[in-house]
Amino acid sequence: MGAIYKLVNQALEQGYLTLKVEEELRQLLQTTKYSQEDFEAFIRLQNAAIDGLVKQESRERLIHLKIALAS
Repeated sequence: MGAIYKLVNQALEQGYLTLKVEEELRQLLQTTKYSQEDFEAFIRLQNAAIDGLVKQESRERLIHLKIALAS
């Protein structure tokens, strides 16, 4: 199991993707050679986010910012 796989499983178990983990994943994907297992785990995370099974802190902050700006 690679680092991406571990971070993805953490987010899936919690149902929440923090800004910190999102940034770690971004860096790992851009700067490391990752395995097929890591890649498939990342795709699972993307699908879970699309299906609403995992909430993203970054999206929540964006929504709050838009609401604040609209007020």
